[in-house]
Amino acid sequence: MFNFLRPSAPAARLTVKDAADRLSRGDLVIVDVRETGEVRASGMAKGAINIPVALLSMRADPRHPDHDKRLDPSKAVALYCASGARSGMAAQLLQRLGYGEVYNLGGLGDWVKGGGAVSR
Repeated sequence: MFNFLRPSAPAARLTVKDAADRLSRGDLVIVDVRETGEVRASGMAKGAINIPVALLSMRADPRHPDHDKRLDPSKAVALYCASGARSGMAAQLLQRLGYGEVYNLGGLGDWVKGGGAVSR
């Protein structure tokens, strides 16, 4: 049983270059936790998947019937949102679900400033 009230350490940061390299090797999943409308308005990191933060607890939990098979607690996951706040909360959620390697990339603007490609 998970203790969702137990505080977890903030997720580590990962540079955009390292994230993009690991994504291209299939060594990392990047998750955009913004709402669908936000993604439509601004695009998202190339190669990322979109799972709004409100749905992440179901989609990331391997025991849940709506689990997204692209998410695996034994694989590295990096998250971002608009500013880094929601992705920070999402990272803590994944840590509590047993994901071992979780990163907060910050916001989409951080991705773009770091040279990351955006798909629209």
